[in-house]
Amino acid sequence: SIKMDLLHSNGVLIIQHLQRDYRAYQDFLNFMSHVGDPRNIFSIYFPLWFQLNQVVGTKMIWVAVIGDWFNLIFKWILFGHRPYWWVQETMIYPNQSSPCLEQFPITCETGPGSPSGHAMGSSCVWYVMVTAALSYTVRWKDKSAVTLHRLTWSFLWSIYWIIQISVCISRVFIATHFPHQVVLGVFAGILVAEAFEHTPAIQTASLRMYIKTNLFLFIFALGFYLSLKLLDIDLLWSVPKAKKWCANPDWINIDTTPFAGLVRNLGALFGLGLGINSEMFITSCKGKNSCRISFRILCVAASLATLQLYNFVKIPTHTEYLFYILSFCKSAAMPLTVVALVPYCIHSLMRTTEKKLN
Repeated sequence: SIKMDLLHSNGVLIIQHLQRDYRAYQDFLNFMSHVGDPRNIFSIYFPLWFQLNQVVGTKMIWVAVIGDWFNLIFKWILFGHRPYWWVQETMIYPNQSSPCLEQFPITCETGPGSPSGHAMGSSCVWYVMVTAALSYTVRWKDKSAVTLHRLTWSFLWSIYWIIQISVCISRVFIATHFPHQVVLGVFAGILVAEAFEHTPAIQTASLRMYIKTNLFLFIFALGFYLSLKLLDIDLLWSVPKAKKWCANPDWINIDTTPFAGLVRNLGALFGLGLGINSEMFITSCKGKNSCRISFRILCVAASLATLQLYNFVKIPTHTEYLFYILSFCKSAAMPLTVVALVPYCIHSLMRTTEKKLN
């Protein structure tokens, strides 16, 4: 406990230093925090990659969902505090002279702080993207191509680490994580992504396999929660602390609670399984149009545009269980739209146009 308090107090000093000396970069750091938001995986990264390479897109969803699930379990085990409430409750500062940490609209996360979900999600998904991009150049055999591959390797991994470091600094800057929490998140994300580099079975998973995986993830998490609750261990201990110490009650969002993330991810995985095993996907993405660049570009553009419309769908938060149900449905609809609905509509339009021309 003493070592952890020392780690936290040193982390507070780093946060104060960032908030004092990096004020000019506030907008950039807030932007990088949004870049690391796990929700961007489903609304931006996945639509782009799935239409370019279905293997990579599928892996991306699996890595994001399983990674976030492990993040939830780790958070429940490690009981990590967040800086913005820890400084208000710790007894290590004399004469109640606790440091003043500035809060921002994205500071008040309600779940435990360790490991960082943003850092973990960003590191695992960008790891998938970088390794996928490099897989195209590693096959080059001639000498000049090998040199180009090495340059590409250095460039992409440099970009990777710049993004991860920026995301980590941004999460520390807004006082929602301690430095050790973001570092742990980055390396945990890399381990999850690397594990899926050696798991080809997800590419041929049936709808039944998706449903079984969903049920296992949900039952394990719920069982873990209820088991500890029977032992008088409240795994939602962080929510009251967030509500108590957040500078603005409007910054508290139910979407950041532990079960909200779980439901969102299970919905996305179910939607992917439903889409990949649908007739619409087989007809459109496995047909002759799937090889056309124009078809893929149209799918990317239409998918991104359609998913942005989902942001305007506001789920009511007055009833918690209703929120979770609707959140699951909305999350399932997003990959289903990308995988099946949009490609099928574009395929049908292209086929109709070809018939008219003939």
